[in-house]
Amino acid sequence: MEFEEYLSSLQNRSVAVIGVGVSNRPLIELLLSRGIAVTACDRRETLGEELENMLRAKGCRLQLGEEYLQNLTQDVIFRTPGMRPDLPELTAAAQRGSQLTSEMEVFFEVCPCRKIAVTGSDGKTTTTTIIAELLQAAGRRVYLGGNIGHPLLAETGAMRPDNIAVLELSSFQLMTMRKSPQIAVVTNISPNHLDVHKDYQEYIAAKENIFTYQGLSDIAVFNADNAVTAEEAGRAFGRARLFSREKEVEDGVFLRNGTIIARDLSGERAVLETADIRLPGVHNIENYMAAIAAVDGLVPDEIIRQFARSFGGVEHRIELIRTRNGVRWYNDSIASSPSRTIAGLNAFPEKVILIAGGKDKGIRYDSLGPVINDHVKLLILCGATADVIRRSTEQAANYRGLEIVDAADYHEAVALADRKAGEGDVVILSPASTSFDRFANFMERGRVFKEIVLALP
Repeated sequence: MEFEEYLSSLQNRSVAVIGVGVSNRPLIELLLSRGIAVTACDRRETLGEELENMLRAKGCRLQLGEEYLQNLTQDVIFRTPGMRPDLPELTAAAQRGSQLTSEMEVFFEVCPCRKIAVTGSDGKTTTTTIIAELLQAAGRRVYLGGNIGHPLLAETGAMRPDNIAVLELSSFQLMTMRKSPQIAVVTNISPNHLDVHKDYQEYIAAKENIFTYQGLSDIAVFNADNAVTAEEAGRAFGRARLFSREKEVEDGVFLRNGTIIARDLSGERAVLETADIRLPGVHNIENYMAAIAAVDGLVPDEIIRQFARSFGGVEHRIELIRTRNGVRWYNDSIASSPSRTIAGLNAFPEKVILIAGGKDKGIRYDSLGPVINDHVKLLILCGATADVIRRSTEQAANYRGLEIVDAADYHEAVALADRKAGEGDVVILSPASTSFDRFANFMERGRVFKEIVLALP
């Protein structure tokens, strides 16, 4: 279905949009601009006087507060990405005849150009960014969106068939997807978001929708070093390409003596020296390999090499904030799981001062403790998961009395780290937990931390 055709189909139908946040606001404004009857639903009691007045002036009905999901009788209901589709209120609406969908599901229906999408437990934002930047450097018109950038449905009317949409997709966005991109990338899968998903198997099943609906001519890229994704490669419907740091693969990208090699049926070639990758850490070598497997044939190798030498990374992902008195301060607020923090710690050859802790999302921290003992010289904890991270560290077999201190907030944590750090040290915020105990999202958490660090005299 084409974009204008879809909007026309809503002209005489009522629409509810659940969640008036960043991901849905452009959708609401698009629908209102076409004269479609929209009810905006949000659990917040108020959206702020300015926003509420603007929406009402455009004809939007507001349903706010604790009962925001009551009496959903609209013909079409757009859910916010983080909302489970099987909530009783949504199930009841569907039984009454409402069509449940999301901004991303509709985008996949109406997008006129090729789609490259990335998912995974770790590394998906950096991999998505690398793919988009490489394609832009090669002269392609790229639309970046999904779980990164901004929602793309409102921009669909401007897209052309020779453009490329590059998307980061979360498990929440993928749960109800019934279409897959032409090129899909799964960076890795490990337990995550188990505070929302029923269990690990549901989380895996959601991720698999990124390639489940592909055709025979489509491509899916999998991590051969991850047990779950390696197994998934055998179930791809199109061409499965692998990437690996640990072994050579027949079709895909692998590492050989510090050189990233691309191989297919026509042979192999050296694409990139790992020494040319500016981003620290072996996990970023994997991110580059995943991206190279996805854009192979679309981006010349020389452009990949030039880009790798200059790309400094994405905000909140092992982001260097400043160097002060010989101490380097890093913001890794994106690390909302133990596996992300482990990757961040492994990125540094020296032992670091680690600030960690946040909201628990129902996953195990056993694997984090041994890595902390090996890679951390001082552990500063704050947030709801402080105790569980402390236990995982102290109960690990390699615990040798690592100094662990608690901080009430980031102001105290930064002050403690500043007093303890000496020339040549690294201080990194890598929470291993979500931000929702104190912040709206990991971006706000990272910005607050950066402001405190930059304010040090």
